[in-house]
Amino acid sequence: MRKGEVTRQHIIEEAAALFNRRGYAGCALREIMEATGLEKGGIYRHFNSKEEIAAEAFDYAWGQAFAVRTRGMDEIDDAVDKLRRHVANFTEKTGFPGGCPVLNTSTDADDGNPVLRERVRGAVKRWRAMIVGIVEQGQAAGSVRETFDPQEVATRIIGALEGAVMLARIERNQAVLHSTHALLDSWLLSEVRASGKVRRG
Repeated sequence: MRKGEVTRQHIIEEAAALFNRRGYAGCALREIMEATGLEKGGIYRHFNSKEEIAAEAFDYAWGQAFAVRTRGMDEIDDAVDKLRRHVANFTEKTGFPGGCPVLNTSTDADDGNPVLRERVRGAVKRWRAMIVGIVEQGQAAGSVRETFDPQEVATRIIGALEGAVMLARIERNQAVLHSTHALLDSWLLSEVRASGKVRRG
């Protein structure tokens, strides 16, 4: 990686944690300068605007968080157990400094930042597609009930997890994450898994 690419990535990584904690409006360029050790000109040599930095920073933050929340899933063959691992990862692991980038950025961008809003929509679309793909594979293998709409399974999982993150933050209580984990795990085992399938762990 060339020096300019290293510097650009350094800006993205430092800005990602700042934006995720403070939001777009709450993060001043001065803070990015302090975090990176660069002057304004040094930053804008690599980016055209603060908005461009924020968009790239979101992609980085979500990529890091999603990697943590999907860890170990490729090692599992059974679709239901794969989804259970995803739920466990989401509720038990930090993901990224400042919390969930999707929740943070969607709230921050809802009032008028179309660039960030589209980045969040794209991230959720990819997340949904992953879950839908797992459910469809499970249905093809006979491990997931055919009566379930894969899109509805994705909606329930994403909605429950993001809602739990929001409540945990508001109430400053991680118990809601643990209870949501337990509820989703029970639902996946008792309702989503096709009858007659043996639990694999």
